[in-house]
Amino acid sequence: MRLRGGSQRILMKDDLKNSTDFRSKLSKNHLGLRILIALIAIFFLGIFLHFREARVEVLEIGSKANKFMVSQVDFEFPDEESTILLRQEALKEIGTIYKLNETTIRDVRFSFENYLIKNHGKNQSSNSFENFYKTADAFEEVMFRVRFTDPKTLQKLKEADINTTYYLIFIPQKENKKLSIPDEIWGNMAEIAESKEGLKPDILDSVLQFFSDKKWSFEEDIQAQSELRSAVQKKIPPKYTRIKAGTKIVDQGEKVTVRHVAMLQAMKDAMNHSRSLWAPVPFISSFLFAFIFVGLSALYFRMNHPEILQSLDKLALLVTIVFLTLIFAKITEYVLVSNTSRMMEAIRYPLIIPFATILFCILLNVRLALYASTFLAIILSITLAVDHSRFLIINLITSLIIISCTKRLRKRTEVFSVCAKTYFSAIPVLFAFNFASNTLWSTSLGWDLLSALIFMLITAILVVGLLPILESVFSVMTEMTIMEYMDPNNELLRRLTLEIPGTYQHCLVLGNLAEAMAQSIDADGLFCRVATLYHDIGKLNNPQFFTENQQGGVNIHQLLTPLESAQVIISHVKDGEMLARKYRLPTPFIDIIKEHHGTTLVYYFYCKELELKGNHEKEVDKKKFQYPGPKPHSRESAIIMIADTVEAASRSLSEITEETLQELVDRLVKERVDEGQLDECLLTFKELGTIKNTLIKTLLHTYHARIKYPEKSRKPAN
Repeated sequence: MRLRGGSQRILMKDDLKNSTDFRSKLSKNHLGLRILIALIAIFFLGIFLHFREARVEVLEIGSKANKFMVSQVDFEFPDEESTILLRQEALKEIGTIYKLNETTIRDVRFSFENYLIKNHGKNQSSNSFENFYKTADAFEEVMFRVRFTDPKTLQKLKEADINTTYYLIFIPQKENKKLSIPDEIWGNMAEIAESKEGLKPDILDSVLQFFSDKKWSFEEDIQAQSELRSAVQKKIPPKYTRIKAGTKIVDQGEKVTVRHVAMLQAMKDAMNHSRSLWAPVPFISSFLFAFIFVGLSALYFRMNHPEILQSLDKLALLVTIVFLTLIFAKITEYVLVSNTSRMMEAIRYPLIIPFATILFCILLNVRLALYASTFLAIILSITLAVDHSRFLIINLITSLIIISCTKRLRKRTEVFSVCAKTYFSAIPVLFAFNFASNTLWSTSLGWDLLSALIFMLITAILVVGLLPILESVFSVMTEMTIMEYMDPNNELLRRLTLEIPGTYQHCLVLGNLAEAMAQSIDADGLFCRVATLYHDIGKLNNPQFFTENQQGGVNIHQLLTPLESAQVIISHVKDGEMLARKYRLPTPFIDIIKEHHGTTLVYYFYCKELELKGNHEKEVDKKKFQYPGPKPHSRESAIIMIADTVEAASRSLSEITEETLQELVDRLVKERVDEGQLDECLLTFKELGTIKNTLIKTLLHTYHARIKYPEKSRKPAN
């Protein structure tokens, strides 16, 4: 047992023993797997450190730069202003595109039909009449589609890969008046019409003669001009301007424009490209840093949290939470720095560390959460493409708030409450950042408040969703899970209340005692309270062999030998373990069932056997009267053992006083210490003294004396 007499006196040989015990446990408990987990951690952390985005400060368009910025590398950026000028210059050569007025075309076609009916209806055959109509339809379609423009515009149309079959070179002098069209243009339209199948040249000449004698109105074709302008602009490639390293990009106090933002983004891309990510030397650098971080963490756990290194599940859980946080951070960064997104300007301080902090607090412990949060905040602030100092500040502050609010979470819905408190704690920090820029309110502050709310909502959803999975995979008992096992509708608890009510009452009393004792030394009181409800479930198999369940004054042990009675009593531990596994109770509950008697003797029946053997100890096999163990391995298990021992013995006291309880507790605890039952539970002498005092006070309150009420007189007074 590692009992220490106080922080002021620690023997050197005890330290040496502790170190030896730790090394032996570590060597026996999957050392190879621990090394494998460490190597995996180094590998993935090295990958995360290596493949990181270059950090360039984000400037808000329209704001004033608080400092000047210069180019760190040579780069080219898409100069939008120059591109716009080039495109405007190209549009200058585009002239007006005209088309024939559609109303005029329909009027002339209608008059042509009247002409046919009046002058040719009787003299021409029906076949000839149909040919005239067919030719007129084809020529009318040509006139609807034909466009007129100047030679330069026609050339632009060809360069823009626009079909120019129906485009003719002709500019009307007076747009709003009816004009005659030159014969050359009519000839061109006739050539276009001749491409139609089934038209006869002589009939086409007659139709053309009728249409060419008319006057025509022209109008500007806005749609065709717009299509041409768009096509010409698309043909002009973006103009790239080269910036050399050391060139000033933006001056202090200068208003930030789109051009400045484009230059910074291009510089960032050039910096990423120039890093030579696949070169071996940068790889070595990243993995060396990862080795240093993991090594320092292992040293910290070795000195402050040895239980993490001793438990393969806890170590794997810790690494898993770190990995999940790094993945969350990488996805967030990818979304923010995506070339198709401007979200980097809106989400400047992503809240990522609170996600890991809540998981560490709930699944491991608060002290570990503080270290892990600081560790992750430093790693992410130097690797993510964010404002390093402000990201670090706001994530550390929100993590501290979470640590102070998640000490006693007993419902999963309380995670949302913690995230809400964390969000409200981030609001003054965001205002402080904004005030530092000499502004009371800005659009960026509004986006910061909204993004913080979104991140905390995502964090709450992810935590609530991941908790059951992590608890199941890594066999972790959280207070939220423990509370679920207090449900009276649990099948095992219902069996206890119905089949062995005496044992159930004993469990309830023991739970109150164990919880008070655990809370007095800052152990897990809730776990002690709930675990004691199940610690004697093995008595369900043979309830009548235990005193608290015997009724009518019949003691079945009178029919058995002391050895048979002892074996039945001892069997409730193995029976309890089997029932616990059948009903899938958590592993920590099973440990309590196995350890709450340790390797103690069933002393009453052992003494009875000695009497039968004439007090000859050599004739009695002591091991047959001994519980199988193991001894308690945790403070909570030791507390339950002490409470169970003292509570059972206290029922035999004829008088309950502080003195009698003090003597009983001191004697029974000393016996357990002398037997070595507490050698592996990590309790200190100071904690043991506190436990004993708390146990005495709680028992006094449990067995407090009541006022003796006078009996009522049977006869009324005269």
